[in-house]
Amino acid sequence: MSTNNAPVERGAEERTPAPKPRRGRILAIDALRGIALIAMASYHFAWDLEFFGYIEAGTTGAGFWKLYARMIASSFLFLAGFSLVLGHYPSLRGRSFAIRFAKIAGAALVITIATRFAFPDSFIFFGILHSIAAASLVGLLFLRLPVVITLLAAVAAFLAPDYLRSSMFDNPALWWVGLSETLPRSNDYVPLLPWLAPFLTGIAAARLALSRHWLDRPVEGEDAPPKWKTALISGGRHSLAVYLLHQPLLIGLVYLFSLGFPAAAPDPLALRNAECNATCRQQDGEQFCTAFCGCTLNKMLEENLFTAWNAGQIDGTTDDRIARIAGQCTIDARAKDQG
Repeated sequence: MSTNNAPVERGAEERTPAPKPRRGRILAIDALRGIALIAMASYHFAWDLEFFGYIEAGTTGAGFWKLYARMIASSFLFLAGFSLVLGHYPSLRGRSFAIRFAKIAGAALVITIATRFAFPDSFIFFGILHSIAAASLVGLLFLRLPVVITLLAAVAAFLAPDYLRSSMFDNPALWWVGLSETLPRSNDYVPLLPWLAPFLTGIAAARLALSRHWLDRPVEGEDAPPKWKTALISGGRHSLAVYLLHQPLLIGLVYLFSLGFPAAAPDPLALRNAECNATCRQQDGEQFCTAFCGCTLNKMLEENLFTAWNAGQIDGTTDDRIARIAGQCTIDARAKDQG
């Protein structure tokens, strides 16, 4: 019997749930990520020029460049936190999260292995990808917590290194936390604290944006982006691949250039002084570091230790003479800094 003309039960339409609107990919987020990638590439290019001696040693570890690097890292972590909410709020998509986490953690492992061979004294054991992976796990705890609590946690994470540093975290197995008194040497050190702060801020910002319906946009494909944004958006959408490939390409290009146009050989004393200051300023002020590094290198010259130490014939971490000089210069520099 045909049912084409069967009457529709009253209220059936009302009882049929309306389909949930799909949250399309927000192209502005991809564009912002693309801008961050360009900024990161410009910083790494400057680092490559410094590494090959084309700009003064220590340039990218101080002043504007140091601030620039921190802004870039903060932007990536903020966008990662923001994207975590877009992808997994209000319901966690376990399989999607696991795949994304595996890709980031795997890429971080590749970075560690590659830099361990390329830069054994300053390899990347906990850089930006490691930090994003770890923060993503922590961020799951905050996805559905009130925004105020997430923001308070972000403030606490930011302030933690100023108040909670302890020698118990000097163990290399705990360097990833970010609370050690002696900062490890690495070409890219982004420990969980304080760098969890921008990630949690991104989570809070996304939650607030969703609650205010600021992100209500048509799903991807309904509105094509302007042509000038296409490359930017594409790069942001494939940010992990761009991150992994851009630095080998840049450093390779600078290396090829150096074969034909090598940089002038740097003064080893000036180079070591710049390296000392760059490392020292990660945890102490400029005045102290200037006094400490100058004192240490001058005393090493006076005792005829500098040439052997610079050539790697003396291990500065185990030689008692270097330790004695560093200890005395620390006392002298502290006295000048406080005076």
